[in-house]
Amino acid sequence: MKNKLYYILAVLYLLMFGFILYINGVFTGNAISMSNLLINVGFLVVIGIMFLVSFRSFARLNQVTDALVLAEEELRDRYSSTQKNLWPEYRKKKEPFPSAVLNRQFEKYQNRIQSYTSSKGLISKVCPIEEYINEELLDQVGMTYFNSAVSGSLTGLGILGTFLGLTLGMSSFSGNDIFTISDNIAPLLDGMKVAFHTSVYGIFFSLVFTFVYRSLMSDAYEKLQNFLNAFHECAAPSVSGKDENTSAMLIYQANMASSLKTMMELMRGNAAEQTKGVDQIIQQFMNRLSNAMSADFDNLGKSLRQAGEAQETYARNFQRLEESTRNLLEASRTINDTMNLALERQREIEEKLSRTCDDLNNELYTFHQMRDLYEK
Repeated sequence: MKNKLYYILAVLYLLMFGFILYINGVFTGNAISMSNLLINVGFLVVIGIMFLVSFRSFARLNQVTDALVLAEEELRDRYSSTQKNLWPEYRKKKEPFPSAVLNRQFEKYQNRIQSYTSSKGLISKVCPIEEYINEELLDQVGMTYFNSAVSGSLTGLGILGTFLGLTLGMSSFSGNDIFTISDNIAPLLDGMKVAFHTSVYGIFFSLVFTFVYRSLMSDAYEKLQNFLNAFHECAAPSVSGKDENTSAMLIYQANMASSLKTMMELMRGNAAEQTKGVDQIIQQFMNRLSNAMSADFDNLGKSLRQAGEAQETYARNFQRLEESTRNLLEASRTINDTMNLALERQREIEEKLSRTCDDLNNELYTFHQMRDLYEK
């Protein structure tokens, strides 16, 4: 697996260390040059310390990426069994990752979404999880600021060893004629050995470390992207389709229209019954008066007839009120249709924004891929 490549770097380091000791005669007991041996061992110890720091960061990075792989598998398994969005389950889930670093970041994401959630559970706004779990987090865990400088440091150590070895060889080189010069050839060659040895393993380790480091980070970015894709598909929260205030307004309008309709029916029934009852009373009263009394009560009949006409006027006024109420109901329906149209346009805008965000994410992903290719 790619995330175990740094084990190969450790094996190569041990082999190189043993080879340097061997060519300097440590295992045979015949050390050729003590200064050569000390310089090489000192350089290898420095390289070993840098490797230990890098190996520790690689181990932490592997722990985080393995946690992302396990979380991705759990998301897909849960979603395949329920076929429902898993955010209600992950909304308050504690420690969804087997990694403390990821759990802290996911808790911040939960708190952010909770701040956009109303008391009724409606989400007014969401933020992408990439703001909390992203490549920058992996760079921080993998100590990119340190590991990106190791390769150059190894090359620099090789060059430093080259000049140091040449300096040691030239410091022991003296003489004015061919006989004295030939006696000083051996110290010069010892210094050149130091120069060549440090250059070889410095450049060698630089090349191998660069390959291992880039492979590890590429594998980590790939696992991160797989987890983010699974989260968006299976558990990403979504904005509620209805605004809470708009919903309350629509309910209020519906209740008001129902109350007005009931009132109109009651008034229309009462007006008809009252008019019919007054007509019957007038007719009965006039019949009895015409039988019992003379025409002196004609004026009273006229007065009562005027009262009946007034009642009819009252009924007509109620009819006008009925028409006004009907117009109010039509206006309420128009407002309701307008609000529904506004909601539909809002949904269309949200869909366009979502597609735009997806396009931006794709462009960012393409940019990161191009950046990785450029760095390679």
